[in-house]
Amino acid sequence: MSETIVLLIDGPTLAPVTIVLAHGAGAGMDTPIMTFFAEGLAAAGFRVVRFEFPYMAQRRQTGKQRPPDREPILRATWLAVIEQLGAKNLVIGGKSMGGRIASLVADEAGVAGLVCLGYPFRPAGKPERLRVEHLRDLKTPTLIVQGVRDAFGNKCEVAAYELSSAIQVHWLPDGNHSFTPRKASGRTELQNWEEGRAVIVKFGRSLFDCSVR
Repeated sequence: MSETIVLLIDGPTLAPVTIVLAHGAGAGMDTPIMTFFAEGLAAAGFRVVRFEFPYMAQRRQTGKQRPPDREPILRATWLAVIEQLGAKNLVIGGKSMGGRIASLVADEAGVAGLVCLGYPFRPAGKPERLRVEHLRDLKTPTLIVQGVRDAFGNKCEVAAYELSSAIQVHWLPDGNHSFTPRKASGRTELQNWEEGRAVIVKFGRSLFDCSVR
């Protein structure tokens, strides 16, 4: 790609492991949930990198709403970021669409791991349009953090999918696509975010024999 991709970096520069997080379709890299996970993982000793796809970067510059780029551009952007950072000791992923596109390039790029925050197994309200075919043969070690009642793939639905043995799914209690539970559940959004962050830290450390604290 010819355009310069702006990287937002948290955590120690010389961290042994880098986690790259891409945003979802409708909001950029600095939303509260993206910031929470980036800063929390950085505090755990990872270097965390965020970036924006071209359409979102242009939206930030112009203030005009733009639909997501077509999939080839999204994939090319991910591959450009990976090339810039180097695939060694690199974990890629992100929120919703960002994580989905990362899952499409993970094996090709040879990264060490994949983390998806609310994977969109299907469009909301369209259970027949599954986005799981490539997940059946995925070889990259993968963690999907998913709300139990996510409208893009809830716990009951996902249980019926044939997923690669390289994939583990961690379910957040009563969480929706942003991991927010209902008040009646007695659970808070922050509790779900903290649990999600903790399982990512554990997953990241399990991939490497390194000194990430």
